[in-house]
Amino acid sequence: MDSDLFSRRRAERFAQLLDEANGGRRHHVRSPADDELAALVAVSRRLTADRPDVEVDTEFRTGLRAMLVATAEREGVTAAAKTGVRGSLLPAMTGRRARARGAILVGVAAGAIALSGISAASENAVPGDALYGMKRSTERAQLALASSDISRGQLFLDFARTRLDEAATVRDDRLGFSAVLDDMDADTRQGVRLLTTVAAQRSDPAALDAVDTFLGGQRRAVSGLLDRSDHADRDRTRRSLALLDAAGRRADALREAIACGLPAPAASDALGPAPTTCPGDR
Repeated sequence: MDSDLFSRRRAERFAQLLDEANGGRRHHVRSPADDELAALVAVSRRLTADRPDVEVDTEFRTGLRAMLVATAEREGVTAAAKTGVRGSLLPAMTGRRARARGAILVGVAAGAIALSGISAASENAVPGDALYGMKRSTERAQLALASSDISRGQLFLDFARTRLDEAATVRDDRLGFSAVLDDMDADTRQGVRLLTTVAAQRSDPAALDAVDTFLGGQRRAVSGLLDRSDHADRDRTRRSLALLDAAGRRADALREAIACGLPAPAASDALGPAPTTCPGDR
């Protein structure tokens, strides 16, 4: 999910999907964002069907209220309340736009609540468990609420660590093992790409520290999977190790490029900016 999730068009589509999920009339349209929004719709339905028995501390409640009030004021909800308008938020606001803005608040609240209690119940779920879908939905909510590319990059690397832990629990299922490593590698690429892009754009290697820390522990843990007796599984594990090695080379190359004052690379791939060699190294 990207920062455009709460744009008006996506918010309106989110409101439509919520209506349909709750038995409302079907809208015979499709949106490119439907697959992304389906995760938040699923979170909202699970929150409604199975309310978590959690105690929210006062600081979290106060912060969430402040965030929702600020969103309401920015979107014109408070202005409508102060002028005594009933039946619609503002004279120029259609019912659909009103529901769309309500959907924004629902999405923010659903994401915040998911992070507070439901994630605790599903954090140990593994592929095949009933709560595994909730666990992945919670991760997507975390990404949607992240405040910067650095935060999102670090989250993706955290998720890659989580996928590695899951891989160890499904080692007797070849297809499941390979699928989890596929997800782990995808999270690794996303996290490395975001962090290397920030480093290149800012000409600051600080964002690469998180990459280096991740790679050190992840290489050791992935290497521990090589003791499998199955040849195909060892080959699949080596592909993940090769990706980690490539990410390490990319981070090292970017550090060198930044140190010698090269401009931000124009070329990019799945691991982010691809720097050229410093003049003295040619």
